[in-house]
Amino acid sequence: MTENDAEKPRPAGDRPDAEQSANWAAQPAPQQPDATGLGGHATPHTGAQQAYPAEQQQYNPWSPQTQTQQTQEHQAQGQYTQGHQIPGQQTPFTQPGPSVYAVPQQRQAQKSTSGKLLAGVAAIALVVGGVAGGTVGYLTGDGSGGSAVNALDAPKPAQQTGNLPAGSVESVAQKLSPSVVELQVSGRSGAGEGSGFVLSTDGYVLTNNHVVEVAAGGGQIQAVFQDGKKGTATVVGRDPTTDIAVVKVSGVSGLTPVELGRSDDLRVGQPVVAIGSPFELTGTVTSGIVSALNRPVSAGGNGDQTTVMSAVQTDAAINPGNSGGPLANMAGQVIGINSAIYSPKSAQGQGGESGGNVGIGFAIPIDQARRTADDIINTGQATQTFIGARVQTAPTGGAQLGEITPGSPAEKAGLKSGDVVTKLDDRSIPNADALVAEIRTRAPNDKVKFTLSGDKVIEVTLGGQPVTPN
Repeated sequence: MTENDAEKPRPAGDRPDAEQSANWAAQPAPQQPDATGLGGHATPHTGAQQAYPAEQQQYNPWSPQTQTQQTQEHQAQGQYTQGHQIPGQQTPFTQPGPSVYAVPQQRQAQKSTSGKLLAGVAAIALVVGGVAGGTVGYLTGDGSGGSAVNALDAPKPAQQTGNLPAGSVESVAQKLSPSVVELQVSGRSGAGEGSGFVLSTDGYVLTNNHVVEVAAGGGQIQAVFQDGKKGTATVVGRDPTTDIAVVKVSGVSGLTPVELGRSDDLRVGQPVVAIGSPFELTGTVTSGIVSALNRPVSAGGNGDQTTVMSAVQTDAAINPGNSGGPLANMAGQVIGINSAIYSPKSAQGQGGESGGNVGIGFAIPIDQARRTADDIINTGQATQTFIGARVQTAPTGGAQLGEITPGSPAEKAGLKSGDVVTKLDDRSIPNADALVAEIRTRAPNDKVKFTLSGDKVIEVTLGGQPVTPN
């Protein structure tokens, strides 16, 4: 089965056929009072943090929602992408480079003489190996006068018992799989699939905003569980700025909630397990390690807005359709929500790009997701942390503050337009995205220390404001 076979879209109305080099791009974040989490928005700046014009917007089904869209050539380095795209909409890229992501085209097979030659050599090697092996077996059997030993004659080994070793991938899969759900989503603009996981016995399920966004305007969501049970789900609330959503499933009993872990004590190198429905392959389990922490990753936005998270990076295989599924530690505790992958340009430089896993995936830390989900379930609306200032990357590094909103937490703390933030608490701030991501990992009313250029330190009490989805 090919990627194209696995990702046949289910159109909602007439839509153009997909081009062979169709790109994937993130769904734009809606207009927010404070798009950056800073009370303002990220503005274009120099270096890798430039804004893409509308002409270079791209298309991305990060969950296997393969909708089509005309695209132009991306940068040769590749881009990040979010895992589920609503067709018919285009997403401008804000602050690309290491913190803006878009899944590139699928790699096309290249025919070449060298490829045929290698295939011929491989075939010859197999033939030679078979002949040599047969000759040795014949000489050994006849020379010794003994009978041949055949593995087919050996009895089957004892069946595996149900006692799985603690801390194994098997034990994590056995614990979590009943709680992971495939979400089949449809709306006026299209259809697709993603993943989620059960929070409560009464049907609350946590997932990504970009997985269910297509159904937000009166669409339909069907939840499919590991045992084949199906139920109808409705959107409880969404937060496009953090890419988190909660849905509630009805018509299914006996649900098993996951156990939530914590993401503030993760260590680089520790093993993790991802579960989801990549390319509609429900219940797929992959494993890897935590590759890095606190990666500022942006899905892009519509002009002056940006969706940035301080992500957990992993090399566990994550593909379109894994969006919204759990990333778990070896105790089977959920420590992140799988949300994005990185796909580089094709090495051939022919415009073909890979659309699947290359060992670089990103998950929303569960500490941040837990707080947002709790807000949504209790109030139906998420709360965004902010300071009330526009921000851009400073030419010499750091996050330079622009316009300060009157009466905002930034003004109350004494921050000024032109100040350059180089650290937030003990975390280095190399650019604007890093500052936005770090603020969003905090909760409203948290007190944090901003270190400015020149080593001046200012304490800021963070504010909170409701998020109104599009």
